[in-house]
Amino acid sequence: MIEIAIELPLSRFTLRLNTRLGEGVTAVMGPSGSGKTSLLEVLAGLRTKARGGISVGGATWLDSRRGIRLAPEARRVGYVPQDAGLFPHLTAVDNVRFGAREEAAVEMALDTLELRDLLRRYPASLSGGERQRVALARALATRPSLLLLDEPLASLDLALRERILPYLRRIRDEWRVPFLYVTHNVGETIALAAHLILLRDGVIEAEGPPLELLGTPGLERHAEGGLENLLSGRVLGHDEPGGVTQVELEDGARVAIPLVPGHAKGTPVTLSVRAEDVLVARDPPIGLSARNIYAAEVATIQRTGVDVTLRLALRDGSQDAHWLARVTPAAVDALALKPGSSVFLAVKSHSFRLV
Repeated sequence: MIEIAIELPLSRFTLRLNTRLGEGVTAVMGPSGSGKTSLLEVLAGLRTKARGGISVGGATWLDSRRGIRLAPEARRVGYVPQDAGLFPHLTAVDNVRFGAREEAAVEMALDTLELRDLLRRYPASLSGGERQRVALARALATRPSLLLLDEPLASLDLALRERILPYLRRIRDEWRVPFLYVTHNVGETIALAAHLILLRDGVIEAEGPPLELLGTPGLERHAEGGLENLLSGRVLGHDEPGGVTQVELEDGARVAIPLVPGHAKGTPVTLSVRAEDVLVARDPPIGLSARNIYAAEVATIQRTGVDVTLRLALRDGSQDAHWLARVTPAAVDALALKPGSSVFLAVKSHSFRLV
């Protein structure tokens, strides 16, 4: 459990937060200049003017009334900034070892981030995505009690961002370390986080499960740029004459994607499909070129900007797993959609991207 009740005077406003966070991933979103990075710096112990209280896992990091203020190095925080912050004179493996307490953690971090081929290279010779993987491994190798990620994908192009996301999910699932993740991307938030804090001018505008906040004004502004479904699964096999690879998702659904013969049967994969590319019908589609058709039920309908976002549960899948589809308000009216409506989803194979 992470308990935060802090105040920090800033140039335009005072950052004021009072919240309790669980052990999973918390995304932090909000307009530029809303206090997101300042919040991470307070948690890391880098803002000495912060007042109030912070406790992580029962340990008190800050209690200004009692005069308790742990130094940054005593907090065991793993901090990854936008620019990775690697030491240019150290190799990748020496960057990962910097600050590590035990070699076993270094080895585990190298494996999690798949860095074995990069060990002797220097930061200047690494791509942006490779530098971020090294920075993440360095943060993990210290066995942190809290991981703070300040828009680690912001400087990467779309292809690189998509390649890093599966590593973040591995960190979440394998290391079990709580982390705060600052981002402007709603798709990343939905894929990674169990909890979302929306900041505006230093205060919490809204917080809760990301899918439940889709209709709030703060998240609408971010969602207008587009939403993506990020789906994990394993390769079932390849139909080379048909030009498709079959994937079974974690929710039980089977998906046909463009052929990727280099991925052996059983290989874990993450797929991305835009919510705008998920077609919704009230009757079973007939005569479509789309290879992927699923029976589903509308869970929620939320206005997001000029469009409407549908959260949908597949009839034959896990009820805890949902797909997002984005349609116009006119389509909602024409199809008479409401929570509980039975629908069919259709997605072309080429709408899926292998992350």
